[in-house]
Amino acid sequence: MESSSSSEFVVQFWGVRGSIPSPGKETIRYGGNTSCVEMRIADKRLIFDGGTGIRMLGKHLLPQLPIEAYWFFTHYHWDHIQGVPFFEPAFVEGNVLHIHGAAPDGVSMQQHFKERVLHLNSPVPKREIQADLKFYDLICGDTMTLGDITIETSPLNHPNGAMGYRVSWQGRSAVYCTDTEHYPDHLDENVLNLARDADILIYDAMYTDQEYHNPKSPKVGWGHSTWQEGVKLAKAAGVKQLAIFHHEPNHTDDNLDEIAIEVQSACEGSFLAKEGLIIPLI
Repeated sequence: MESSSSSEFVVQFWGVRGSIPSPGKETIRYGGNTSCVEMRIADKRLIFDGGTGIRMLGKHLLPQLPIEAYWFFTHYHWDHIQGVPFFEPAFVEGNVLHIHGAAPDGVSMQQHFKERVLHLNSPVPKREIQADLKFYDLICGDTMTLGDITIETSPLNHPNGAMGYRVSWQGRSAVYCTDTEHYPDHLDENVLNLARDADILIYDAMYTDQEYHNPKSPKVGWGHSTWQEGVKLAKAAGVKQLAIFHHEPNHTDDNLDEIAIEVQSACEGSFLAKEGLIIPLI
């Protein structure tokens, strides 16, 4: 692992876009890859989701092989699993990947991953995977530990379900809370609990309030939130840093620059996630 120390807790963004990859000259600064976030905590590497951003993480890791990583999935919509077949460390013998998630329909995580995440439409043959894959079935709402790291989970308000994560270590905490829709009349207690006094809250703010309530094409019920609601949650939960995440694929760099100004004005310590951005938790 690169330049890790016994006291390191670092969050790095590898894919920050929602729904579908959006490459092009208008998305270069923030990035067009879908959801993937890495947390490096002392000697452990945690990976959240497997959107197309995980391809670049895999390339970054190649000089450091062999690796051991702990991989967590929020849910299995395409934008969170499309990069899995292109995560190169999975195809190299000697690597160990601990894969965690709550599989739907009562199947095991191992069966779900091999039959549905690595489905028949995958362009890469499953038989080529050489890494040691270890599977863990999570129950949403439970808490688990990795050594002295504590990982709490909670259900999110999203079509077909999703799971939020709170990772805590040595008094510091990072919350990964994407693909969740706020409620019209109250703050989501599940999100508030995960985010309580967190050092960073990574929050699905795909829309602006104006877009969410647009009478011509409302996004109510689509399973995503707004940056304005993210600010409300961050303030209510006492969050130190709010990371606006899961950017709408039609939002250009210039659009996101404008949103960033509004977000930072509304909430001190807030920012828009960008590919490659590294946030150390001190």
